Amino acid sequence: MDVHTPEQRSTNMRAIKATGTKDEVRLAKALWSLGYRYRKNNKKVFGKPDLTFQKYKLAVFVDSEFFHGKNWETEKHRIKSNTEFWHKKIERNIQRDEEVNTFLLESGWNILRFWSKDVKKNLDDCIEKILYYLDNHKNIKNRSSF
Repeated sequence: MDVHTPEQRSTNMRAIKATGTKDEVRLAKALWSLGYRYRKNNKKVFGKPDLTFQKYKLAVFVDSEFFHGKNWETEKHRIKSNTEFWHKKIERNIQRDEEVNTFLLESGWNILRFWSKDVKKNLDDCIEKILYYLDNHKNIKNRSSF
């Protein structure tokens, strides 16, 4: 049973953003302050990644643990209300994430996916992974021009 009234739950769910979440913004601002430029929610890239580095063909996603099904097999039993709806929705999100990954990889893109809590608790580690990719890709591009 849900601990909130239907009205409270409805208000909470309406407040959840699809784009521009706090964790996405934290990651984006940190990269911008380091001089890295990107596009946010680029509609031209399949799956509308949270951040895209077009020049380096890097797509970055910051996924919510609940909506993208982190540890889904163990966590799905915690949903107590409207279970059929939520199970169907989250399982479709997981499937869509896999479809997006497959399409982008086949199109020559590289993908980095972070859980929101990883960005929140280990922002520096997330940035380090992105910079590692960008710096290595930059070196490869420079070598190929010789």
